[in-house]
Amino acid sequence: MLKPLADRVVVKMLEAEETTKSGIILSSGSKEKPQIAEVIAVGPGGKVDGEVVEMTVKKGDKVVINKYSGTEIKYEGEDYIIVKQNDILALAE
Repeated sequence: MLKPLADRVVVKMLEAEETTKSGIILSSGSKEKPQIAEVIAVGPGGKVDGEVVEMTVKKGDKVVINKYSGTEIKYEGEDYIIVKQNDILALAE
């Protein structure tokens, strides 16, 4: 189990849609990199760089992350990204 430290969050990217809303099937080359991810684990927050950080996301949340943020890792055969909480732009409800 991955346990992030401080203000870090472990996310798993969700699959890109393969069809448009109008039903057009997209080839793999035309799909955009998805920016919506599911939160897998959340760090405890606390004092980071002299400031108190309160964690506002929780496990299971769907979030929009900054496109080029975080560190990509492979853990137990799965791909994850570890981001700082401030790289999360929004909750996707």
